[in-house]
Amino acid sequence: MPELPEVETVRRGLEPVMTGQIIRLAQVNRPDLRFTLPDRMAERLTGARVEQLRRRSKYILADLSTGETLLIHLGMSGRMLVSGVQLGAFHHDHPAPQKHDHVVFDMERGARVTFNDARRFGAMDLMPTAATDAHPLLASLGPEPLGNAFDEDYLFNRLKGRATPIKAALLDQRVVAGLGNIYVCEVLYRAGIDPRLLAGQIEEARLRQIVPLVREVLAEAIAAGGSSLRDYRQADGELGYFQHAFRVYDREGQPCSAPGCAGTIARVVQSGRSSYFCPGCQR
Repeated sequence: MPELPEVETVRRGLEPVMTGQIIRLAQVNRPDLRFTLPDRMAERLTGARVEQLRRRSKYILADLSTGETLLIHLGMSGRMLVSGVQLGAFHHDHPAPQKHDHVVFDMERGARVTFNDARRFGAMDLMPTAATDAHPLLASLGPEPLGNAFDEDYLFNRLKGRATPIKAALLDQRVVAGLGNIYVCEVLYRAGIDPRLLAGQIEEARLRQIVPLVREVLAEAIAAGGSSLRDYRQADGELGYFQHAFRVYDREGQPCSAPGCAGTIARVVQSGRSSYFCPGCQR
């Protein structure tokens, strides 16, 4: 499942070809993805200008001139691919239509944005822009990890006394929005915190250091274009490469990379998800 850096990378890739431009033609090629698509979706999108592209947690939000906002969730295999324009050093011509091209946007200046999703775990919805924060998928989300509301005081007060493993607490989207399994593993490794420790039992100073490390790891991952493990692609079709910089995630049995540590990366399962950590460094 794409996490915040992957979604932010896609948003940035879409911005030059969508923001400020009119959707000349929207094509909706099936009635549903993960959920039923909105009524008259193609009609409501065609002719609308994309005023702003923003991200909330793992969702892309396109604010439209019609007063509505298009919500996009990539799911497990969803891709937003751009063709017909110059992206970086390469020109991407329009490819032949593919079986899983479910929603297609032809923009006024010739670009085409295609939502392709083989597994159909992605989602799209339309809502009044003024009511975005009340949408069922967004209403209970915590602060953005790169925003000002997510600071050391907030995190300490939110986790104080919680009898929940710190890994699960940071994955709780009500605590902080957008963090996923990969990046929480990487953050806790850099913080030297065992993912199994109960959040409420971790000293205040150690909890506070998590905040700058979250920002550090996410910034590095965004700069690397995200992590490509299976289906993820950037908007230009290229792979992200932060997976080559993993210090702990998916490195079970490999030596710890911390200077002076002779430990070996271990894996445990927490709430059905793999947690990777170094028993020697993380306590």
